[in-house]
Formats: sequence, C-alpha cells, structure tokens
Amino acid sequence: MAADSRAISYSIVIPVYNEEAVLPVLLRRLDLLLARLQEGAEVIFVDDGSRDSGPIVLQALAKRDPRFRYIGLSRNFGHQIAITAGMDAAQGEAIIVMDADLQDPPEVVDELIAKWREGYDVVYARRLSRAGESRFKRATAHLFYRVLGGMSSIPIPADVGDFRLIDRKVLEALRQMPERDRFVRGMIAWLGFRQTEVAFHRLARSAGETKYPLLKMARLAMNAALGFSDTPLRLAIWCGLAVSGLALLYGGWVMVLWMSNDPHLVAGWSSTIVIMSLLCGINMLMTGIVGLYVGRIHAEVKRRPLYVVQTRLGFESGQAMPDQLPAKAAIHAVHE
Repeated sequence: MAADSRAISYSIVIPVYNEEAVLPVLLRRLDLLLARLQEGAEVIFVDDGSRDSGPIVLQALAKRDPRFRYIGLSRNFGHQIAITAGMDAAQGEAIIVMDADLQDPPEVVDELIAKWREGYDVVYARRLSRAGESRFKRATAHLFYRVLGGMSSIPIPADVGDFRLIDRKVLEALRQMPERDRFVRGMIAWLGFRQTEVAFHRLARSAGETKYPLLKMARLAMNAALGFSDTPLRLAIWCGLAVSGLALLYGGWVMVLWMSNDPHLVAGWSSTIVIMSLLCGINMLMTGIVGLYVGRIHAEVKRRPLYVVQTRLGFESGQAMPDQLPAKAAIHAVHE
C-alpha cells in the first residue's frame, strides 16, 4: 500500500524508454535524494513502451517500495506524452520532471525545491554546458532555441529542456491544454506564473544510447515551431508575394524587349521552364506548410486519448485514476 497521498509533497516524474543499463545507478541516486527530502515524496516511472528488461526491474521496485510508482504505456507514445502521463498521475504539491539517463542530475532537485520554497511556481534547469554531445548537436540546439525565441509570441527560455519543477496550480492549468502535438516546455512558458531558473552543467549519459536522435529532434522542433508561432504561415504569404512580384517584373522586362524588337530576345522554352519550375516549387513548399497546420487540426478533432496505460503499480486503490481527469488524459488501465 502506498503512503497517504496527503503526505506527499514532491512527485518526481521520470519517463523511461529502454534504459536498463542506467537503472542501477539511477535508483541509487534517487534513493539518496529521497532520503534527503524532509517531506514525503513519490517517484513515478513512466515506461514508454520499453523493449528491454527495465520494466521488470521497475515493476518489482513499485511492488516492494511504497515510494515508487510504475505506469506502463501500451506502446511508445513519445517522450512528451510520457511526461504528460506521469504528471497526470502525480499527487505532490511540487512536480519535478527529469530524464532517466542521469544527464539531469538528481542532486539538482534540491536546488529546484529551494527556489520553489522562495515562492516561484516554475523552476527550470538551464544547461550551462552539454557534455558528451557532438559539436553538430550543440550547434543545432543553440540555433533551435534562438530561432524559436525569435518566432514565438511568448518568451521560451533558451538552453532549457524538460528538467524542471512546477507547482500544483501550474499542473492544474497545464491539464486544461489538450493539444496532441505537445511541446511541454513551451506550454509551461505560455502559462506564465512566476518563473526562475537554476543553472547546471549537463553531464554525458552514464550508459545506453540517446533517445533523441536527429529525426526526433527535428520532429520536436517542428512541433515547437508550429505550436507556438504562426511565422511559417506568414512566411508563406510573403514568399508568395515576393515570387509574384519578381514574375511581374520579369514579364514587364520581356515586354519591353519585345516592343523594342531586341535581337537578343530569342523565342524558346528555357526561360518558361525555369520560371514554371520555380513557381511550382514555391507553390509546393507553401502548400506543404499549410498542410502541416491542417494535419494538426485533423489530429486534434479526432479526440483520441493521448495515451493508453497497460500497467499501473504502486498507486493507492482509492486514488483518482487518470481517466477521471480531463478528456485529453482519458486512458484505459488494463491491470493494476
């Protein structure tokens, strides 16, 4: 039986996907963290469809230690959805989100809590350095945050991931945001509240491989750009106007040459083909941008649940299930 939910002050949400290699070290450091906390705390592991032996270890832990909970999703729904599933089940007054790979050091949680106790509602961890990452990834990450900051209508902190602490009232507000293509750090920034930062040096992975390769990073960047800015649509309009203007200028220049009987004006297909190819390419690009927004609308109107829970361990029988939360979190627990 889990501890009384009223005694829980801190909920630590950790999404897990094929992290069996790092679990022994992670669990030792979490145990030290929980021992330092004076108030009650829970650790919620969200298994995002792992295919290794990690779920076996975490399920056994949730059965024997009332401080740990386990949520097993029915398949891999993605990192941002896994974070959402864990926060939906959190009982604490302060919710801390961190990754399982130990690049987010559990020791920094003490600093996050200290800032929260000063009265801040959101305390995010800003990376001073990124050990173990290639120069290309550091450069693209730097570019991503700067471009997103310039495009977005709200200030989104640079060099900040999902490692953060949020107050209970921030979580309740976040639950009212039902979008499917989620960029959680941007959603929290949009909410406002009183926010501050704690700086830390991000370490290299202790073991295993990154779960955010280039393709997934690109997808996350696209969700951020489309979810928090209409700049791509505005860009499509201005590009269309620019191409149309150039076409008119070129047409006027050709007409002047024709009226002056310029001998260099050679009738042929080359210029026509070049111009048509350019216009068709621009048109396809702009249509694709609009299509991305339409696709997101289509995904939203289907109203499917964000995630499906297959296994749920370590929670009290009387605790509200996530399917009693807003519609966005409607799930089906297969067994507990």
